[in-house]
Amino acid sequence: MAYTYTTPWLLVVTELLILVSITESKVPAIIVFGDSTVDAGNNNVVPTLLKSNFRPYGRDFAGGRPTGRFSNGRIPPDFISEAFGLKPTVPAYLDPAYDIADFATGVCFASAGTGYDNETSDVFKVIPMWKELEYYKKYQNKLRAYVGKDKANEILSEALYLMSLGTNDFLENYYLSPKRQSQFTVQQYEDFLIGLAENFIKELYSLGVRKISLTGLPPMGCLPLERTINILGQNECMEKYNNVALEFNGKLNGLVKRLNKELLGLRLLSADAYKILDQIIKKPSLYGFDVVGKGCCSTGKFELGYLCNELSPFTCSDANKYVFWDAFHPTEKTNHIVVNSFLDKLLAYFR
Repeated sequence: MAYTYTTPWLLVVTELLILVSITESKVPAIIVFGDSTVDAGNNNVVPTLLKSNFRPYGRDFAGGRPTGRFSNGRIPPDFISEAFGLKPTVPAYLDPAYDIADFATGVCFASAGTGYDNETSDVFKVIPMWKELEYYKKYQNKLRAYVGKDKANEILSEALYLMSLGTNDFLENYYLSPKRQSQFTVQQYEDFLIGLAENFIKELYSLGVRKISLTGLPPMGCLPLERTINILGQNECMEKYNNVALEFNGKLNGLVKRLNKELLGLRLLSADAYKILDQIIKKPSLYGFDVVGKGCCSTGKFELGYLCNELSPFTCSDANKYVFWDAFHPTEKTNHIVVNSFLDKLLAYFR
């Protein structure tokens, strides 16, 4: 009987600790850079094939609305924003439905299909990282005009910046591009990308940014699309790609340690998504999933973007049973679990 009464009290204490963490938060805004893992809809207004502003995308989002997020619902920045006591969704900078009043507590500059390498963004004609940075500079000016210079500078320096990208550089560019493969071995390309990541972070730092959460690569060989391609391997995970992801993430962690020492006042944190996704993929039932090898949308084997649409009769009825929403992107449930795996670390480091 004692166990019956103890458990609720533990839950209450845990919830109180989370509430205290949120109320003590010194993060006034969440600002996002990266690719489709964190794009809230910027590609809606970009002339590219990589879009998701139509159903069934967003069917489990508030109001069942497709926003341009590559999922059935919310994506990681939304959950992070809510956990820091801010709004439950982070709007896209290019979405005409929002203005600087909305962006003052959070804004997303990410673009699906982009990467550290400018040639990656060229594949689907999406927003390169240098352009995301240009949009951020314009945002800084708009924010200063809206709340005043001093208040804006405080928000910009205390905000938490999220960076999530890199997968497209390998799967969309390097492994499909004779040019990059002729220029670099895969290890050299990793180093090339690390150099670009370093330059981007230093550029942010020069603009007054001090708090950054950096997410590396997932087990990209286990994305449903890569499994589908791996016919000779009985549609199992492409371990070659997973090994590259682990190697790259190790180098990214080294960069994080070095820049924290080199750049005075910088608080740069590595938010590892690989480990939790690897655990989910290997033991999905422990997390309440039934299906891991294919996505919920359409056949789930190769569809994403326009191929994942309402015309398909094969789309699943319950996305919560699936690790992946389409052939490349996680479901809202998976996104939430991934964020929860490093949320305590974020709250403790940046509050």
